[in-house]
Amino acid sequence: MSSLAKTSNGGERPRLLHESALPIVDSVADRSFPPTSLATLPIIEPTPELLSELAKVSASLETASPQDILQWAVERFGDRFTMATAFGPEGMTIIHILSEIAPKTPIFNLDTGYQFPETLALRERIKERYGIEVEYKRHPLSVEEYERLNGGPVYRNEPNRCCADRKLSVLKEAARGMLAWASAIRRDQSPDRAVAPIVGWDKKFQLVKVSPLANWTKKQVWGMITSLDIPYNPLHDAGYMSIGCWPCTRSVSLGEDERAGRWSGTNKTECGLHTQD
Repeated sequence: MSSLAKTSNGGERPRLLHESALPIVDSVADRSFPPTSLATLPIIEPTPELLSELAKVSASLETASPQDILQWAVERFGDRFTMATAFGPEGMTIIHILSEIAPKTPIFNLDTGYQFPETLALRERIKERYGIEVEYKRHPLSVEEYERLNGGPVYRNEPNRCCADRKLSVLKEAARGMLAWASAIRRDQSPDRAVAPIVGWDKKFQLVKVSPLANWTKKQVWGMITSLDIPYNPLHDAGYMSIGCWPCTRSVSLGEDERAGRWSGTNKTECGLHTQD
């Protein structure tokens, strides 16, 4: 099998090793997964050979377009390639591209129970525009139950734990049975994201992580949104440059970093989805 495939502009796009040659775990039952059909599927094992292969693929895709990066991921991982979205401008851009090349890609939102109404409304706009239904993934406890058990809102005093409980743990469950996921991060967003590869191993979630917009800028993202009339959160027009949960998000002033409105007044800058510690 050839290790190269043609890109949309006639160039060559790398493939990973043939699936039969990928180092995988035959069963995931020993990892305490719930007894679902997906849990019985094999998963990739991060051997040195696979990590080396991912690094080579990432380097070869460094200057590829987001469309070609996503096309590679879809061809490589099929229906075991998924996407988590918070409905940010980058995520909406990726959804637009997937609607054209792979509209059946499973897409989900980590619904913490604290999202802005404007954010949640985008789910319906996506369904109307693209015919794609984003699935909500939620913590088993409602916000009311969670706060009652913890003596009030956890985000006030322990924002890291709140994120870990209502986002990270939910993503780990949502990722079961998948081989790869798409993230919408850009390297210029924060120091934590500055070294993100196009394709790499996500040890936190035990998946291949594909970041098709890693080497894009905010200007490029918004240029695409404007030119193609891609739906976006109206809160961006009110100064909310990066939008998360409403208790931990504020609008930013001119000249502030685009993520300055997240967990303002604390030393927290990430929810934890895109860090490897």
